[in-house]
Amino acid sequence: MMDGIARFLAMGGYAAFVWPAYGLAVAVLAGLTAHSWWRYRQSAAALERLQRGRPKR
Repeated sequence: MMDGIARFLAMGGYAAFVWPAYGLAVAVLAGLTAHSWWRYRQSAAALERLQRGRPKR
């Protein structure tokens, strides 16, 4: 069992290339998620400011 996990983690000798690529992909996706959340918060705040300044009918 442990030998199978170790073989998987070694990625057939390409672990030095595969795991950093996975790490980079996760970092980019996390950055995009954080940026999207940040922009959403900015847009929601701007919309709230605009709606507060609008006269009521």
